[in-house]
Amino acid sequence: MSVKVAVVTGSNKGIGLAIVRALCKQFQGDVYLTSRDVGRGEEAVKSLSSEGLSPKFHQLDINDLSSITAAAAFFKEKYGGVDILINNAAIAFKAADKTPFAVQAEVTLKTNFFATRDMLTHFLPLIKAGGRVVNVSSFVGARTLNNCSPALQQRFRSEDITEEELVGLMQRFVAKTKKGERKDDGWPETAYGVSKTGLTTLSMIQARRLSKERPNDGILLNACCPGWVRTDMAGDKAPKSPDEGAITPVYLALLPPGTTEPHGKFVSDKEVQTW
Repeated sequence: MSVKVAVVTGSNKGIGLAIVRALCKQFQGDVYLTSRDVGRGEEAVKSLSSEGLSPKFHQLDINDLSSITAAAAFFKEKYGGVDILINNAAIAFKAADKTPFAVQAEVTLKTNFFATRDMLTHFLPLIKAGGRVVNVSSFVGARTLNNCSPALQQRFRSEDITEEELVGLMQRFVAKTKKGERKDDGWPETAYGVSKTGLTTLSMIQARRLSKERPNDGILLNACCPGWVRTDMAGDKAPKSPDEGAITPVYLALLPPGTTEPHGKFVSDKEVQTW
């Protein structure tokens, strides 16, 4: 039997680290903690080792295409593919940040949407039959969707939106923000929210494609919200600990073989949410 493998992006701290911790305890296979900074990644591995767990480390910067392709080649060569992929890496500007909103929009979407899409482009072909893909999104994306213009809501919710159309919408948000035309074009003022609206929609598009192109492989792909979690990103006022935030992503990653649902859904607290 070949060894199974799970890969978690952006997992040297916060929710990502908690996901790795839980997988080390519950998943029968190798678990890879990844981060763009080798030193921080190795420190995180050491901290989990002191808890008696044994994650492995691989450098992975989702904003660097060569880093993604190198990682994809490594997992293909060593494991013949990937059984679990959890796209957790993301950024968010603090509310008090003085960076111009147009810059925030570009930088936030670059990581949370475009770089995550690059990960999926290169890793989805490696997902083995029975595999699980979890994109860590946010309830902020769902809230943002409700604050978009009716025309935008219709496209984000439609069953026939293509990946190309979605990419165009994400580019349009950044372009309109730069020109100061964001509001007139029907977008709310939240780069993080729009990035997560895009990510959840992308998850639904790619799940439909998997069902069509690999109908017999039993792969499940979902987006989820970990909840409001105490992390560097979300602050210390949040009600959930990182370990509690990891519960839903890990639940989706470990859906038993033969399970057919949820697939292409947005899940929070282990429940499918209306989109």
